[in-house]
Amino acid sequence: MTKVAILFFLFLGVLMAKEQKIVFGAGCFWGVEKFFASLKGVKSTRVGYAGGNYPNPNYEKVLAYRNKTPDGIKNYVETVEVIYDDKIISTEDLIKKFWELHDPTQKNRQGNDIGNNYKSVIYYTTNEQKEIALKTKKEYQKLLNKAGFGEIVTEIEPLKSFYQAEEYHQKYLQKNPNGYCPNHSTGVKFPKNKKTNLNKNQILPLGGKEILVVESKDCPFCKELRKKTLKEYKGTIPLRFATINQLQNFQLKEKVDLTPTIIFIKNGKEIARFKGFLDKKDFYKLLGAFKLGVDSKAFNIAFNQDTESRFCQKYEKFKDTPDGVFVDILSGEILFDTKDRFNSGSGWLSFYKAKENAVEERDDFSFGMHRIEVISKSSGIHLGHVFDDGPNGKRRYCINANVLEFIPREKLKEQNRSKE
Repeated sequence: MTKVAILFFLFLGVLMAKEQKIVFGAGCFWGVEKFFASLKGVKSTRVGYAGGNYPNPNYEKVLAYRNKTPDGIKNYVETVEVIYDDKIISTEDLIKKFWELHDPTQKNRQGNDIGNNYKSVIYYTTNEQKEIALKTKKEYQKLLNKAGFGEIVTEIEPLKSFYQAEEYHQKYLQKNPNGYCPNHSTGVKFPKNKKTNLNKNQILPLGGKEILVVESKDCPFCKELRKKTLKEYKGTIPLRFATINQLQNFQLKEKVDLTPTIIFIKNGKEIARFKGFLDKKDFYKLLGAFKLGVDSKAFNIAFNQDTESRFCQKYEKFKDTPDGVFVDILSGEILFDTKDRFNSGSGWLSFYKAKENAVEERDDFSFGMHRIEVISKSSGIHLGHVFDDGPNGKRRYCINANVLEFIPREKLKEQNRSKE
């Protein structure tokens, strides 16, 4: 498997892996669950027992072992399993909330709740969570020391097992609004991100999806990427060039250590990146995954030669559009004009011709037939097929609407004027 293919599948994994799991212990699990369940981006919570080593723990056993355990027995901790969407609440923000929620300097207790089942713990499920837990622990320790608190005793370990607690413990404070819910926080908070004075050369997130190309001076591969891959890009997702020092307020997963680096961004947060030169074919496949989603009909048409159903929703939207042009959904290159569109009755968009030099035609022998496949020259994506059965002896370009976008003629003129 090539390097590009490996990175592509890693990229797909990043796009598809929206939800993560982590387990926290910060005292009595009733209040801890209530706190995390209230956070935007947290999908679900449940209370349970984690960190012990004997089989089938339950509330009675955990309480019985809270002050003294037999030799070889490690008691379980009252914990909360948190399932969260890291595109809404980042792992770092979530773990910072954990530190602020309780007093992590108290060993085997939180306030008047005393016992090894009440200790402070983070049981992580990914290496990223581990690294963030250790990093924020150091940051919070400095803040605690300044406030006169002692050393953090929180146990940070990989999650080995989680046993769901009895049903009456689940969402306990929702069922019992006046139930026991003490506040054990130290009152020490992480500093909020301060606004910085920006100069005109710095680049801020635009919001939504965007593509950043990080370059460096005298980088030959950066010049090749611009010239051979990105020069003709006209897609709807903004593409910007920058040096690493120009980027401001972006949430990057790691330092940029090689140029060029293409970073796919959503709402200021890095989704995926590719290091080094990337040709058109591979760039547009990564862009397709980012823009369309790997499970979408459009992606499967574009890269797996799939075909949309007759009279699909996108066809119905595009079949009677006013004067304008149809463009490649990824590159933004003009492919077809409404002046050349006609109703073939087939249920797919039909055109007499394509824009000159905008498409390529290739033999297609799939499904035991010989057809002529139509491919976008700018991005390499599959568009449909061309047949010789059009009216008046003309050809019929039978095109999937899902891989097109429409631009009204007047808007196209405005875009062209703005470039002059």
